[in-house]
Amino acid sequence: MKYNFKLGQENLSRIDGAAGERVIASLQDVAPDIATYIIEFAFGEIYSREYLNFHQRELITISSLATQGGCEAQLEVHIHGALNVGATKHEIIETFIQLVPYIGFPKVLNAVQVAKTVFKTVE
Repeated sequence: MKYNFKLGQENLSRIDGAAGERVIASLQDVAPDIATYIIEFAFGEIYSREYLNFHQRELITISSLATQGGCEAQLEVHIHGALNVGATKHEIIETFIQLVPYIGFPKVLNAVQVAKTVFKTVE
């Protein structure tokens, strides 16, 4: 694997925009290495792989975060990211509906509340 910081920064900016930049900035004074790993590995290596586009990757990411629960701050960033790369509000909500039989109503309701907050900021 060859991690690419510059490509990671470009992908992070394209997908998460200012929300992603805030996450990275929030780590600089306490855990700058984690910020570097996020940029190089997650956005430089993983998000640059073939076969899935950013739209698909973000729907997978929000599914994963909703499934874990307790990741509301990251879920907010990635809902913004999904919208930034072309996902619609309906696709995001339908993604959460698809999760109901697998993760249950409480986690889905939490994810939908995060989405509702994000949607208000982009209207």
